[in-house]
Amino acid sequence: MRALVAALALALWAAGALADCVATDWRAVPLPVTSDPVATALEAAYPGLEADRTTGTLTLPDGVSLPFEPPRDVSPADRLDDATLGDQFTYIYPLAFDLDARRTPWQDPGRLRNDAFFRALWFDSARATRQSLTTVAYTGQTRTTRFQVTTKHCVHAQLAAALDAIAAMGPAFDVYFENSGGSFNWRTIAGTDRLSVHSFGIAVDLNTDLGGYWRWSGAAPGAAAAYDNRMPEPLVAAFERYGFIWGGKWHHFDGMHFEYRPELILYSRLAG
Repeated sequence: MRALVAALALALWAAGALADCVATDWRAVPLPVTSDPVATALEAAYPGLEADRTTGTLTLPDGVSLPFEPPRDVSPADRLDDATLGDQFTYIYPLAFDLDARRTPWQDPGRLRNDAFFRALWFDSARATRQSLTTVAYTGQTRTTRFQVTTKHCVHAQLAAALDAIAAMGPAFDVYFENSGGSFNWRTIAGTDRLSVHSFGIAVDLNTDLGGYWRWSGAAPGAAAAYDNRMPEPLVAAFERYGFIWGGKWHHFDGMHFEYRPELILYSRLAG
């Protein structure tokens, strides 16, 4: 009986989350004038979050507090390996479809992630993530591809809006959803002990044959400048409008990969 009640409560919560969410265009939402673009971007992206730079504290919507540590003067490799909250904003995510910036070694806007922040903002276990998942589909004229993402912070609604916008562009975009690399998967990033953002149900991988991944190229860390992009600008722009950054703009490129990071879209607009 207790398990049944818990399952019913979860179903009601999920239904409420689905009903309450309306997709936000993060490229167009009005922004305030601010002296602290990092704090403003975080608070706007995740309602209920409070960033107090005076006390150096970040308080999550559920009341959990984390130290708001500033960016560090360390090597790019060290910054990537154990990023602080401040380190996450070291590189500004380029909103223009210009892949020249990523040629600079270690220019990886979004790839720097503070583990404590992600676990507190999203989930701290595979079980917790799974309980929040729902299925969102790309429905093209020749292809239907399904992704499992979280309903937390309305990620499912944001992804649905992006996929619907892409499908409306016509059947030529269906190919990018063939041979999908997947979505939710509680795992570490290849070659590291850091959790992948796929663990939190906030990332999707498109066609693995067309995306390209720096490790598959044989490049050494910091030397992944060569990248033959095959993802079209309209597709990338649709994802970005709804808060998903693209791994194709990273020096250590992951061209099939999109992850929900609206704070970086907002930070780019505020700081750039």
